[in-house]
Parts: sequence; C-alpha cells; structure tokens
Amino acid sequence: MMQDVVFLLKAAFLGIIEGITEFLPISSTAHLLILGDWIGFDAGQDKVYEIVIQLGSILAVMWIYRQRLAQLCVGTLKRERADLLFVRNLLLAFLPAAIIGLILIKYIKQLLDGQFIVYAITLVLGGLIMLWVESRPGMSKHSTANDIENSGQTTKIEDISIGQALTVGFAQCLAMIPGTSRSGATIIAGMFAGIHRKTATEFSFFLAMPTMIAATVLSLYKYGGQLTQSNLLAVAIGFVMAFLSSLVVVRALLAFVSRYSYRPFAWYRIIFGLIVAAWVYNLV
Repeated sequence: MMQDVVFLLKAAFLGIIEGITEFLPISSTAHLLILGDWIGFDAGQDKVYEIVIQLGSILAVMWIYRQRLAQLCVGTLKRERADLLFVRNLLLAFLPAAIIGLILIKYIKQLLDGQFIVYAITLVLGGLIMLWVESRPGMSKHSTANDIENSGQTTKIEDISIGQALTVGFAQCLAMIPGTSRSGATIIAGMFAGIHRKTATEFSFFLAMPTMIAATVLSLYKYGGQLTQSNLLAVAIGFVMAFLSSLVVVRALLAFVSRYSYRPFAWYRIIFGLIVAAWVYNLV
C-alpha cells in the first residue's frame, strides 16, 4: 500500500515538473526523463504517461487563451484581416515541423533517445545561444509602450512577417533534438528575427497548440494501447497536476518577460546541463 502511495506521489511530482517546464525555455522532456530516472519513477510503459501529461499542459494554455481562440475562430470566419494574418502566421510556423518531423523524428529518436549526455550538451548550448541573443543590440527590456514601438520590433502576432513566421517554424524543428526545448527554440528564434520578447513568447504558446495536439494524437495512436488499468490512476494524476501547474506558469512567464529578460533561464540551462554531464560521467 505504501509503495503504491509513493508511486502516485512520484507521478504527481513529475506532472508538476511537466507543467512547470513545458512552456519555460528549459526543456520539459529533459527534466521529465532525467528527474524520473533520479527518483526511480517507472510507469511500466511510461511513454503514454509522458504523452498524456503533455496534453494536460497544452489544454491549460488553451484554457488561458480560450477567449482569444474563440475570437480568432469568429474573426477568421468573418475574414477579418488581423485574424486571417494571425492564422496564416501560425500555419506557416507549424508546417516545417509537421513536414520535417514526420520524415525525421523516427530516426532522430532512434539515434538520440535516452542519451543523457545529449541532453547535457543541448541544455548548455541552448543556454549560451539564449545569452547571445539577449545580448544583441535592441534586446534590452523596454519600460514604456513608446520604447517598444521605437525599437522596431514586431509587437503583434498578426504583424509577424512570412519570413519571421518561417524562422520560428524551422527553429521549432530543432526541438526534435532531445534537450533543445520547443518553447526555447521558438521564442529565441522569434526574438532573433525581430519579434518583441513578450510577443515571441505568446506566439510560441499559440504555436504549441497545433504542434502538440498533432504530436499527441499521433503518439496516442502509436502508444495508446499502453494505457492500462494499472497505470491509469498515475497517468490521470500526472495529467491534472500538469494542467494546474501550467495554468500558473504561463501567466507568470508572461508577466516575467514583460519586465525581464530570459537570462535567468539561460543560466539555469547551463548549470543544469553541467550537473547532468557530471552525473553521466559519475562525477557527482
């Protein structure tokens, strides 16, 4: 009995970790697999656990933006220009991962999945790239609306250009490499392409919706049979905890990037990556 309780507590803990890390630029997959290994979590066929709790996170962000999504649907049907441009940009950014992902994801997983040193390398490398992008001219935080407007950065998703949308879309393909972070790749690519930090973050959230839903449907088709009565409760608990923690994190992140840069997350990636590397080589 006590063993079952501990198992469910581990499932809840990893659900919280998923909700916290899914939309932060620090790689949710790296945290789930590495921390899961450290605490000895084994859901049997745990692939389905990872898939379902990720769905909890994406449903949370859809809930937060439910009014904007409803407005977007209505505006698109009415052929409102701003909403049509919004949808166009999402489709353009979604297509590269949809096409390239279908072709390469199987081979990338076979080559790199479970290689913890790859997570360490990509965590550190991603952190260094993040620091570089944040250090570029024009990347400093802007305290007033006039400062933001005068910076020349794109501040509305509907104003994102075709080139900017495709840049974000191709960057999202990098998330197929373990430890890269889908949100990190898309946000930093957006900033590099001239999209304002907060706008790039929101665009990443919206882009996550079709991307992660498509990935979840495909994965459930492949691994849905692993969902059994023995792991159903653990999966359900992880799903709920991921949903609830994502509700908190998404709102907090938007408030944070309105005032600060992504440098703290960059340094976190570097430190965590070095810890993982030390663990891989039995130095800790």
